Formats: sequence, C-alpha cells, structure tokens
Amino acid sequence: MSNASVSALHDQQAALLSALFTHPAHHDARLASEHLLAQFTTQGVQAARGLMAYQSNGHALAERSLAATYPVIEMMLGQLNFVALARDLWHRHPPMRGDLAHWGDRLPDFLAHSEALLDAPYLADVARVEWALHRAASAADAVTDHASFARLAAEDPSGLTLTLPPGTAVIHSAFPVASLVRSHRHAQPSLAQAAQRLSEGIAESALVWRRALQPRIALLSPVEASLLSQLLAGKDLETAIDIALATETTDTQSFDLSVWLTQAVTTGLVIGVSDASPTASKETP
Repeated sequence: MSNASVSALHDQQAALLSALFTHPAHHDARLASEHLLAQFTTQGVQAARGLMAYQSNGHALAERSLAATYPVIEMMLGQLNFVALARDLWHRHPPMRGDLAHWGDRLPDFLAHSEALLDAPYLADVARVEWALHRAASAADAVTDHASFARLAAEDPSGLTLTLPPGTAVIHSAFPVASLVRSHRHAQPSLAQAAQRLSEGIAESALVWRRALQPRIALLSPVEASLLSQLLAGKDLETAIDIALATETTDTQSFDLSVWLTQAVTTGLVIGVSDASPTASKETP
C-alpha cells in the first residue's frame, strides 16, 4: 500500500470517528458528517444511510452496555431518560477501547456535574457503587490462604496486613448508597426503607467484593469502613485497627476484631495474611 493510500485510509478512519462521536447538538456535527461523506466516491442517499446505520448501531451499543453496568441508575431515571443519558455519555466520553466492558467509568462524575440532575445528587455515588460491582465481576479469582492466618498469633501485627480479594472497594457517601443499590438489585431493604433513609439524610459506606465468582455488596459500620479503607490503602494491621477504633461512633465499643475477622474469612472478604508495605504503613493517615 502506497503512502498516499495509507494517508487516505487514515483520513477516512478519522472522519468516521468524528462523525460517529461528535455530539449531535454540537455545531460541528453537520460538518463532521459532510466531511466523512466527502471522503468516498459513493455519495448521496446511500452514503448518508450508511452513516445513519453506524450512528444508530453505536447508540444501541451504548444503551445496552451502560444498562448492563448500571441497572439501578436505569431504574431510577426511567428507560427514556437513561437512553438519552447513554447517548449523551457516548458522545461526550466515547470509548477508548474496543471492549465496551471498559466503557462507562466516566458516568459517576458525569452525573455529579449534570445540571439536569442537581436535585438527585445521590445518583453519582450510586453509580460509583455500580461501577465497583462491575469491576469486581471481572476481577481475578482468589484462593484463601488458610495457613497464613497462623501468622497473626506468631508475629507482630505492625508488620502484617490482611489480604483482601481483587476488586474489593469501599465507597463512602453522604447518602444511603448501599441501601439504594441493594433495594433495587436484591429487594433488601425494601424500596420504601431505602427511600426513608434517603429522606432522613443517612450516610452510608458500601463494601464491594467478589465471592464465589460473584460481586457482592454490603453495608459497613463506620468502624468496618475505616478499617477496610486503611487496609486497602496498604496500612499494616496494627495501624489500621488503631485508626478504626479511634473513630468516634457508637459502634466503636462493641467492635470485636476476632468476631469480625471470623465473619470476614467466612464471607471471602479476607483471604489471608501477608507482609505489610513498610512505606505505606509509615504514611500519615
């Protein structure tokens, strides 16, 4: 292939991408379509129909992909509003990879800065929980190292940390995000109960992790949220516990590490004990 042919192909590909992803409301949308059609010898109705087919297919892919990742956001907004949202995101933040499973990570921030959704500020955090669930679903498999737990009785906890499975995340929110997501996905709590917590302005921290090849979500107490956040940040076990127990909440006094650890291992949240990172442990929390 000659240099001229390569250059022409590159121009055609760039023109196609511009025509597909330029937002329809943008003043450059018509120019992008006209520029693409000018690249080909086939003009008129046939070329225009081909472009429309590509655009429609792109919108359909965006809607299906986003709905699969954010079913709660779709339920909260309603199908028509969600379709408009998916198309808007498609044009403003087009996919950077061929695999659309990687697309949609910009939705939480997109929702947070949407003027049309200022009366629903909780949607951005709900989307963050759903994106964490999406990532956990494709996280690497993990096997519990039961033998490693003997290190807790034999070694200094300042040199140890708890191993959490890949895909684990803690999402802190000023809204009851765990209740909202669980009520829509699992009907526990009920929608009415979740709505009541939202009206009361109750803040929640949601835990997302992967167990038995399935993403899971749970509501965390403030102490649990603090402890897991420190562990995810690479803190050693001793430091993480000290910071968590320094949290001034009503559940601090009732928190029992041994009971919590037993439950965490049983549910696949903690899969072993490993060496703590000296650098991370010395950082100021």
